[in-house]
Amino acid sequence: MHFHLTEEQKAIQEAVRGTLADSWPIERIHAFADGDADFDRASWDALMALGLGGILLPDSGMGLLDAALACEVAGEAAAAGPLIGQLLAVAAAAASGRANLDALASGEAVATLVHGGSAFVPCARAADIFLVVDRAAGVRLVPAGDGVTIEAVRASDRTRPVSKVAFAEGAGEMLFAAADPITARLADAALVLCAADALGGAQKVTDMSVAYAKEREQFGQPVGRFQALKHQLAHMALDVEPARALVWYAAYAWDAELPDAPRAAAMAKAHLCDVYVRATRAAVAAHGGIGYTWEYGLNYWFRRALFDRAWLGSPSEHRARAADLASW
Repeated sequence: MHFHLTEEQKAIQEAVRGTLADSWPIERIHAFADGDADFDRASWDALMALGLGGILLPDSGMGLLDAALACEVAGEAAAAGPLIGQLLAVAAAAASGRANLDALASGEAVATLVHGGSAFVPCARAADIFLVVDRAAGVRLVPAGDGVTIEAVRASDRTRPVSKVAFAEGAGEMLFAAADPITARLADAALVLCAADALGGAQKVTDMSVAYAKEREQFGQPVGRFQALKHQLAHMALDVEPARALVWYAAYAWDAELPDAPRAAAMAKAHLCDVYVRATRAAVAAHGGIGYTWEYGLNYWFRRALFDRAWLGSPSEHRARAADLASW
């Protein structure tokens, strides 16, 4: 059994990383966060030009693991845009038998994810389509427009602005009933992709902290030579790196339709989002005063960590669900 990425999977990550380095540098993040836009079309189009929108199409030859690898790099770059919702909307529409998916798969039509009965939706003002995934009520596709009301909300994550969304009764098209196995699979896939975003963010702030410790000098030497900070950075790495296997396994289990896939998805979401919050808090401490400043940018990942932790259900909810699925 192989426990490493294929060359093709590494190429996916490098392509996404390079594209975001060009289209979404920290200066663009600052400008976006200071504005009131809901969406950055330029960086979105650059990502979609890679073909990411079609990763979960049945004939793509790829699966949730490949999608998770892309979301991991998006989290690393603090990318704007509803990538998770887009990927899942394409998968849901394809599974329902829809023939023409070009607009969705190309990213021309933007889709965002609505979790269960939650009213708070990322990038809602830019969305053309809302994918509503509710374990208790099924899966619906709701086009923007009549029957959809959107109210912008000031939230902590400035890279994925949130709005309060309400749907008229019966709005949209029901794709799958609550009892349909695809409903549960889509809900689990969302958890895995959110965990992947958290993994990328946690790795990013760890790397930022190590780099800062090497360049910041105190008492005539880099602060990274001081034992206390060395231990702190080592603890961050030891927290993040083992979590990678949990995300990869959850995605693999989903692709292979293994019996423990739902439990692995719940565990990945619960654990990775806690790891992300711990990593960002430790990163702020490792940076000292500059870590608190708006200009430095570390706060973007801290805010994303808080978003990922709350979105799609809290870690405690998913740990309880994992325990139930294991009959504990």
